[in-house]
Amino acid sequence: MLDNEWYHPGHKELCDDRLRCQELLKQYNSLPNSEERNQIARTLFGSFGEKAFINPVIKCDYGYNVFIGKNAEINYDCIFLDIGKIKIGDYVFMGPGVHIYAVNHPLDPTLRKTGAEIGKDVVIGDNVWIGGGAIICPGVTIGEGTTIGAGSVVTKDIPANVLAVGNPCKVIKEITPS
Repeated sequence: MLDNEWYHPGHKELCDDRLRCQELLKQYNSLPNSEERNQIARTLFGSFGEKAFINPVIKCDYGYNVFIGKNAEINYDCIFLDIGKIKIGDYVFMGPGVHIYAVNHPLDPTLRKTGAEIGKDVVIGDNVWIGGGAIICPGVTIGEGTTIGAGSVVTKDIPANVLAVGNPCKVIKEITPS
């Protein structure tokens, strides 16, 4: 699943892992902000940084392939398809409804109908702001200090310290850190 090879998600172990994730998400999403909710996040995710915060409702496939940095703030209704790894840096702000897809399906319809999937890691650098409703596609890296405009569809890597917007997302200006 994580080695960029085609795999089939119907294996019993993977089905059990997804079920475990759904049970933890149900608990997480039903609790008010509390130490209990933070403990569930530390159990669910591959890592959950100090002072990281996620507004419910959050959805993901496995949880253990999501790595969240310190002081990251993830707003309402985000979805992380974490077949590949999703690495979210420190001080990342994510608007409501952001979707991160670390999975892809075959273009070949014969292979696609077998249910094959492939994991493609997504990396979001430190100090990134992703506007609400943005979609981050499989295999994308977003560089440190970058801002992604609301509603953007990020299909290719975005360099550090830029403002990028649109569908497909394109760099429109450099950001000079002060």
